[in-house]
Amino acid sequence: MEAYDVVIIGAGHNGLVCAAYLLKAGYSVLLLEKRSIPGGAATTEESLPQEAPGFKFNLCAIDHEFIHLGPVVEELELEKYGLEYLECDPVVFCPHPDGKYFLGHKSLEKTCAEIARYSERDAKKYAEYTDYWQRALGAMIPMFNAPPKSVIDILGNYDIKKIRDLFSVIGAPSKTLDFIRTMLTSAEDLLNEWFDSEFLKAPLSRLAAELGAPPSQKTIAVGAIMMAMRHDPGMARPRGGTGALVQALLNLIKSKGGVVLCDQQVEKVLIDDGKAVGVRVAGGREYRANKGVISNIDAKRVFLQLVDNNEIDQVDPHLRERLERRIVNNNETILKIDLALNEAPRFERFDHKDEYLIGSVLIADSVSHVEKAHSECTLGKIPDDDPSMYLVVPTVRDPSMAPPGKHTAWIEFFAPYQIAGAEGTGLKGTGWTDELKNKVADRVIDKLADYAPNVKNAIIARQVESPAELSERLGAYKGNYYHVDMTLDQMVFFRPLPEIANYRTPIDNLYLTGAGTHPGGSISGMPGRNCARIFLQTQQPFAQTLRDARDSIKSTVESVFKTN
Repeated sequence: MEAYDVVIIGAGHNGLVCAAYLLKAGYSVLLLEKRSIPGGAATTEESLPQEAPGFKFNLCAIDHEFIHLGPVVEELELEKYGLEYLECDPVVFCPHPDGKYFLGHKSLEKTCAEIARYSERDAKKYAEYTDYWQRALGAMIPMFNAPPKSVIDILGNYDIKKIRDLFSVIGAPSKTLDFIRTMLTSAEDLLNEWFDSEFLKAPLSRLAAELGAPPSQKTIAVGAIMMAMRHDPGMARPRGGTGALVQALLNLIKSKGGVVLCDQQVEKVLIDDGKAVGVRVAGGREYRANKGVISNIDAKRVFLQLVDNNEIDQVDPHLRERLERRIVNNNETILKIDLALNEAPRFERFDHKDEYLIGSVLIADSVSHVEKAHSECTLGKIPDDDPSMYLVVPTVRDPSMAPPGKHTAWIEFFAPYQIAGAEGTGLKGTGWTDELKNKVADRVIDKLADYAPNVKNAIIARQVESPAELSERLGAYKGNYYHVDMTLDQMVFFRPLPEIANYRTPIDNLYLTGAGTHPGGSISGMPGRNCARIFLQTQQPFAQTLRDARDSIKSTVESVFKTN
């Protein structure tokens, strides 16, 4: 039996980040990936080699924002290993049915000038709104970049500016209560509180709904932060696609002696006397983990599929039932469309400029349009009679992803995992069939053609992935690429459950990372980094605590003198 200090289940980007930190700390690491290529939801693949050779597609994640809120890229020196980020500006384009459009730049001032063409009041309020969320973001970043129950880590992440941001949003009792109220409300209510114009509220609600819930849902107003982040730190994509981030991590891991094995689906976590000691993969091969097993897949699959019931019940007789009944997934996932194009979409009715396509293109006609796109999913309905969508044409910013003069399009359409009334039919009993997914994709492209009429004739080839297929490929429970819904009741020290929210589990030497742990889904690397810190603290508790305290004091002192 091959033995390593740590075995990581799943080579998604958080598993790779976690492995990189552990390797740098001197531990031997093995990552086991069920697919033939590593990366999980962060791959870039030539997935249409016959129909569209030379076209590279991001098969899930594409726009990177959260990773720029943390130190992962700098600490791991990923640029040395081939990573190059391309900043996007403009960051958002959203055409409106009446001929207006929202064009968001990285520059707040330029964005306000665009809004002022239609509403001076909303332009002024947008500046205030963004300032508020930037300060709120500054206050929250230290919590994102630390285990949720680690006071030393959290405090050590605050510098003078972030402390000022914190007190600016929760300094006085009235401010604290107002901030709590804001966190408990919905994005829709918040946008109505601030703005008048539908052309502005619609794209902001569509971005807020990227957290995977309708804009009317309470406790998810924090989604309003999504546009503020595109001003600072900004939005970028790796040159060559999201998979370039994965490749840089793989280059680092291999340089440090780490091992990544693909086509290795883990079927069982081996437990001995209440302690995780290794894993067994399909085919029966076993790998020993001398110090820990870390799962990059969601907690439900780990405990309900990979660990024997009696092993869980011995350490926590209530955990299985709480995992089955307490964790909420609202049935919303995505139908993914990739297009190989002869030319980029052209939005002629909206004073088309190619720069509109550098960032994200949102088809969001109104807040109610966005609401329908998300709320119908939770009821098992496909909201395709008037589709809303998120479109990216990555080749406008990065021509290397297609043959010369050609383009790709990335379309995200929210759809239910389980179709109501179709239980027991289609793939995995979800109701999704090839015929149905292609009919839905036809309607989505019809809607896009209402705004960019050239798109239909420009299509060379397309690939449509239903929610059921996406779930199978990613191994995502019920298609939830966030593993667990991103509502406030399932965030921070509630994610995925309070008793397993700090990356450790009741089974000794079994750890969790990935989108289902704090601070949640998206390309950030934060769950991987935070999990690595918990592992290291567990291995050397006193020494690691001293190092953390030293780093915290050093960071705070440096920020004081830097500010002064």
